[in-house]
Amino acid sequence: MSESEKQRVDETSSPSLEEAGIEHDAAAPVGYHDHDVFGREEDHQIRYKTLSWPLVAVLMIAEIVSNGMLSLPSSLAVVGLVPGLILIVFLGSFALFTSWLLIKFKLRHPEVHNMGDAGYILMGPFGRELLSFGTIVFAIFATGGQILAGQIALGVLSSNKLCLMLYTGIFAIPTLLFALPRTLDQMSWLSVPSVLCIMVAGVVGMVGAGLNPVDGWQDKFNVLVKTDFVTAFISITNPVFAYAGHFMFFILISEMKRPNDGMKAAYTLQIFATTFYAVFAAVTYIYLGPTVSSPSFSSLPPKWSKAAYGIAIPNFLIAGSLYSHTAAKLLFVRFFRKSEHLHEHTVLGWSVWIFLIVLMNGAAFVLAIGVPIFNYLIGIAASLFASWYTYGIAGAFWLYDSWVYKGGLEGWKRRWTMCGISWLTLVAGAFICVAGMYVTVKQIVDAYASGVVSKPFSCG
Repeated sequence: MSESEKQRVDETSSPSLEEAGIEHDAAAPVGYHDHDVFGREEDHQIRYKTLSWPLVAVLMIAEIVSNGMLSLPSSLAVVGLVPGLILIVFLGSFALFTSWLLIKFKLRHPEVHNMGDAGYILMGPFGRELLSFGTIVFAIFATGGQILAGQIALGVLSSNKLCLMLYTGIFAIPTLLFALPRTLDQMSWLSVPSVLCIMVAGVVGMVGAGLNPVDGWQDKFNVLVKTDFVTAFISITNPVFAYAGHFMFFILISEMKRPNDGMKAAYTLQIFATTFYAVFAAVTYIYLGPTVSSPSFSSLPPKWSKAAYGIAIPNFLIAGSLYSHTAAKLLFVRFFRKSEHLHEHTVLGWSVWIFLIVLMNGAAFVLAIGVPIFNYLIGIAASLFASWYTYGIAGAFWLYDSWVYKGGLEGWKRRWTMCGISWLTLVAGAFICVAGMYVTVKQIVDAYASGVVSKPFSCG
């Protein structure tokens, strides 16, 4: 390591957990609150570090378990019931492992508030800008995806009596308003009904499928389906992106009262998400068969479809708000780190915050209504960034800390099992990124060739 690299590590990195002498039941690593972005908040007007781990778990579930799950039954239709369920469970377990790596990295480096800060530790200024850019882009696209989900829901509820752009605008306004609170603690209480709504909507969807199955449903679903790579990988990208939410984890842990409890929230999220995804996908696919739509609620009879979409609307709203809040929070902290505008009710602080929230939601809205292939662009953004944030980059975090704090190459050799797994995690992220890009671009080409792409700002 060069002298400049050593200096940068000294300036931006905290001691390892072992070196800090953390007790098992400690609220945070020794010195954590002296290094983290929000510092000690006793005398501040706006206090960020107020979240308990159950509320963090609720925020994680509200953000991740949302419209993405509605594509999972169609994934099972592509590869079959057994391979599809194995994939959902494996990717959920893998996401839990990468959550553990991310949270350990955050506890070792309390100054990390977002992926951009982590990128600075790994790669210097270039890493900060790259990972910050990716976080903002993915968050805006994810917000747009939730706005489109709301558009579909409102269209179904009203039997598509209005122009789709109007539904998009109607949904975008509350999405913006719910993103305005400065702290995630204020948003966590909105997330409680959000989680309940997506759970109930999923149950309603399964009941509706069970009571209205396709004719001869017992013989329609397949245990295993032979297919080509492109088609099969589409079914892989759906559950990958259904688990895509790790880019928010650093921001969430940064606002916890007890950061050491972060893994309790991650365990709750992944156990719930993996179980709910598997049950929902299997039940819906078995009863609705290989022609199940994506989103799957659209395959239900009208009254059941309206009921499921109507109940799910609060979840789509809050998930979109959380995404846009994340993008705005990254920039806000970047602008005002260690200044009074971060912690006090100043005119400049609130003006910039409101501007950023409007900017992020406005960008998501314009993209959602103005780009005919926006759904495909969400796939590209997810391939480029979510594949790394959810899976690949976690391996780099372990490799970095082991190299810096455990003796470089010798440290890797002594921990060869974790070293190998971390490199495989990096490779997995790269594979998902490249293959996901290839599949999505091919879908765009096919969509234009078949003439199914509509015009910008159209009502159709």
